[in-house]
Amino acid sequence: MSLTFQGRVHRFGDEVNTDVILPGRYLALRKPEELGKHCMEGIDPDFIHRVQPGDILAVGRNFGCGSSREHAVIALKAAGVSAIVAVSAARIFFRNAVNLGLPVILCPEAATSLREGEEARVALEDMSVTQGDAAWRGLALGDEVRAILAAGGLVPRVRQALAA
Repeated sequence: MSLTFQGRVHRFGDEVNTDVILPGRYLALRKPEELGKHCMEGIDPDFIHRVQPGDILAVGRNFGCGSSREHAVIALKAAGVSAIVAVSAARIFFRNAVNLGLPVILCPEAATSLREGEEARVALEDMSVTQGDAAWRGLALGDEVRAILAAGGLVPRVRQALAA
């Protein structure tokens, strides 16, 4: 998995909880592609028609608060989201995202400055977020977190470690 992501920016505000990322009525769905069809439906029903593979979310404070369901992260990935740039993220959401291979960059300046609909780039190698001539640095991730993300999630990372 590449550690650099590029796509159009989609903006969401503060306190976006897992119930609006993926409404509870869809929790019985098991296939990621089915979950992805309902991504962000609780806050923006048209999101799924605008998002493209590789796109990036710029979000406010406490993104992913609410339940500890992994379904929200699965839906985001299946919809095509490649990375999230956040002012802050709920702790369990952040960990679920890492475990499932979805980078969450904590960078308040970038999260509040990225322009909706324009291309941006996120590079985990140096924790940079760029859009046009503007550039920001996010909080550093630990080596193992970066290794998990590079492997595509915790399960692939464990498989790598066991094969070594």
